[in-house]
Amino acid sequence: MAARKAAYNNESISMLKGADRVRLRPAVIFGSDGIEGCEHSIFEILSNSIDEAREGFGTEITVTRFLDHSVEVEDHGRGIPVDFNQNEQRYNWELVFCEMYAGGKYHNNQAGSYEYSLGLNGLGLCATQYASEYMDVDIRTGDTRYTLHFERGENAGGLHKEPSKAKSGTKIRWKPDMQVFTDIQVPVEYYMDMIKRQAIVNEGIRFIFRNETTAGFETTEFCYEKGIVDHAQELAGEDALTGVQFWQTERKVRDRADKPEYKTKINVAVAFSNRNHQTEYYHNSSWLEHGGAPDKAARNAFVYQIDAYLKQSGKYNKNESKITFADVEDCLILVISSFSNVTSYENQTKKAITNKGIQEAMVDMLRHQLEIYFMENPMDAEKIAGQVLINKRSREDAEKTRLNLRKKLTSNMDITSRVAKFVDCRSRDAGEREIFIVEGDSALGACKQARDPNFQAIMPIRGKILNCLKADYDKIFKSDIITDLIKVLGCGVQVKSKANKDLSSFDMKLLRWNKVILCTDADVDGFQIRTLLLTMLYRLTPALIESGKVFIAESPLYEITAKTETYFAYTEQEKNDVLKKLEGQKYTIQRSKGLGENEADMMNLTTMNPATRRLIKVMPEDAARTAEIFDLLLGDNLSGRKEYIAENGNLYIDFLDVS
Repeated sequence: MAARKAAYNNESISMLKGADRVRLRPAVIFGSDGIEGCEHSIFEILSNSIDEAREGFGTEITVTRFLDHSVEVEDHGRGIPVDFNQNEQRYNWELVFCEMYAGGKYHNNQAGSYEYSLGLNGLGLCATQYASEYMDVDIRTGDTRYTLHFERGENAGGLHKEPSKAKSGTKIRWKPDMQVFTDIQVPVEYYMDMIKRQAIVNEGIRFIFRNETTAGFETTEFCYEKGIVDHAQELAGEDALTGVQFWQTERKVRDRADKPEYKTKINVAVAFSNRNHQTEYYHNSSWLEHGGAPDKAARNAFVYQIDAYLKQSGKYNKNESKITFADVEDCLILVISSFSNVTSYENQTKKAITNKGIQEAMVDMLRHQLEIYFMENPMDAEKIAGQVLINKRSREDAEKTRLNLRKKLTSNMDITSRVAKFVDCRSRDAGEREIFIVEGDSALGACKQARDPNFQAIMPIRGKILNCLKADYDKIFKSDIITDLIKVLGCGVQVKSKANKDLSSFDMKLLRWNKVILCTDADVDGFQIRTLLLTMLYRLTPALIESGKVFIAESPLYEITAKTETYFAYTEQEKNDVLKKLEGQKYTIQRSKGLGENEADMMNLTTMNPATRRLIKVMPEDAARTAEIFDLLLGDNLSGRKEYIAENGNLYIDFLDVS
């Protein structure tokens, strides 16, 4: 009998009230209920202190990260107003800490309020309080000290007030609540990055970060006296193509013809370099990770003005295509810090702004300043134009190469795209087909004779392939051996690099084989080739390993012959067991021959025949350990490799060729 569904009627509609508006739906305010949301809640408290300092009240802000994951922010501003509000007929602490959309930044054109504010919505302080296990507030106004204590969104004990001559400021300590966020262990790196960015766009303000450890507090200070100019110089380095230019403007704008005017201030630091590139956008101190209006403005202005210069100076070749922002960005150091007293963020996390008025003002300002800069600095203009053209032509060459490569990697294996020396099988059923990747032409001959041509194919490789662990993708895909192997597999590659993401075309359904079998000699060279092949598969097609498609053909170490019987021993223990069995009989024992030296029937028996061969499946759970060993043996950890060889070298002494 089907379960009875609950009724849906007028009483089904409910409304979240008080702290539940945040505690039950934190992602609506903070963008996430995970670590990113927790991080954003910390920034909300810091932003209020930054607004005070930028208005000229206090020049130092201290952020403390405690071992229990609680946080404290202290400033030396005027102190949050928390006493009785005659206009609202309520205490301000109730409005500020317990009411959404309450604050002192809505009427930002009136005297004495914030002209350019990071926090405009009146959500951050209240929402963070609601999302806390506890919050302690200590406010000094110069003649009075106020204290408040909250627990999980509820005030405990009301407002405490006492006379005090202590220096004015606000100190808030709170602990993000694990009942609200899934993770509150905000890493030190977040604090360091976030505080540094605030120092960059708030010139002259000193930020102190205190991180509690078991040994005490570690303190780091950030201060950029010239703000974004110092930061742009830091990014450009000493050998940039041009020096840092600083441009500034303040304008009145509107987002639509029927909308009211508002003020915006735009600061720009720009330089060009053929070694480094970086674009960063900030608005009202908030780092715009996704840019929005400033990014659109920069793309428009820089492409327009540099393209105009290239046309005017005849730098383009005949019929050459126009530059793109990617060509400019590759040599551009750009930091834009804008402010406005009306701001439209994409959402509460403030990672992009959408103000049309600010965007239009930026386009106009950047075009004008670039035009003047090029006119007044012709040598800089020449260097910039030349570098942008180099970037453009390199990009176009790389795109052609990648297009050809993508076509090569994903093309069907037909008569027009044969891989040299690849020997296919008759079956077209991918569920039974096997591909043996073998070492060299001699092994190709032996395996070709020993295989079952109905379902077994052979792909020989010539020598040791590239170490894919250390090489970048461009170098990897220039290797004919590797591209031939990928082509034979048929499933494409998994590429994680953003620069080469267009080559990522992996599709397991296009894999042409049920088993991919690595077949190399049982000697040092064979082991290395096998390792390099596994490294390639792990780097380019890890899903094949995870889905159990990759195998190693285990070659016998010894051939032991007695009378008419031949035994194969794959380990030292198996050799000893056979010798015990043959005790008292005459026998000969020898190292097993290389793949190319074996007779066809011997190869079939030991390596090819599913009934008698031994295959080692490369298991999915071994993937992480495999990567670790690959990195140790083939990566850049020289000291670790030496240590491993010292500890384990004796295990392989019998395989060394020291004759």
